[in-house]
Amino acid sequence: MEARSLLSEFCSNSTNLILQKTRKLSTARIVSSSSSFIQSHNRVSFKTHYHTKLVSQRVEIKRRLQCTNSVEKAEDLNAVVKDSGNGVRHKKLAVFVSGGGSNFRSIHEATVEGRVKGDIVVLVTNKSGCGGAEYARASGIPVILFPKTKETEGLSPTDLVSALRKFEVDFILLAGYLKLIPAELIQAYPRSILNIHPSLLPAFGGKDYYGMKVHKAVIASGARYSGPTIHFVDEHYDTGRILAQKAVPVLANDTAEVLAARVLHEEHQLYVEATAALCEERIIWREDGVPLIRSRENPNVYS
Repeated sequence: MEARSLLSEFCSNSTNLILQKTRKLSTARIVSSSSSFIQSHNRVSFKTHYHTKLVSQRVEIKRRLQCTNSVEKAEDLNAVVKDSGNGVRHKKLAVFVSGGGSNFRSIHEATVEGRVKGDIVVLVTNKSGCGGAEYARASGIPVILFPKTKETEGLSPTDLVSALRKFEVDFILLAGYLKLIPAELIQAYPRSILNIHPSLLPAFGGKDYYGMKVHKAVIASGARYSGPTIHFVDEHYDTGRILAQKAVPVLANDTAEVLAARVLHEEHQLYVEATAALCEERIIWREDGVPLIRSRENPNVYS
């Protein structure tokens, strides 16, 4: 009940701040022409019996979120309405982690540097003391605990969906999150949840394949190649549609730790590239349901 009340208060406070900022914005210059109303995510123009110049606004809102239990305290959170420069607005991202969150960190750095046209607005974790959660707190990113258990005050699946809606999340990125994603979340975010797996799926995937277990199994099998896979999430472990892969050689004297480090290096680059494509709306779905990434430089080239 406390988590629900907090989320409701957060939404109300954010709305009041937006209204206060909006009242201070300068009005559009009115010139001449016909009647209609046109609105997009970042630009608004009005036409009554006049022709109005397009008003492009960048709104920066300082929000203070006082949180306990499931949603932790985050001060001076910046919510910025942005345009990526090509007519596609900045997307809002939620990242799920269970451990150190190295992929989370690499994606966050890419958003800060502008290589990804999006912003991580919330972190979800099942382990409040994990490295990824600590990094989020240090970066001013709110942390949500999920799922709810006998030992923790986490959110239920329904409340989690509500929380992500409050944060206006566009896409969800799983970055070492070891829990099965609930059906409620998948239904609420169709074709909008990505996961990264440290093998070339469908090989070495499934419930019991995660972390170092994957790399040990790859070496034991005699496979000559491994590497990361990024796929969309469905209601099962590692069975969603594959979006991107990167082959990594398995060398004769590799240990699981050495192979893991080689694969992780490629994970960081591949996940950033896939997230950038997601935020720039460059993912195209083929008629047979296979997702493809359209090249930024050449729209006629897909990978």
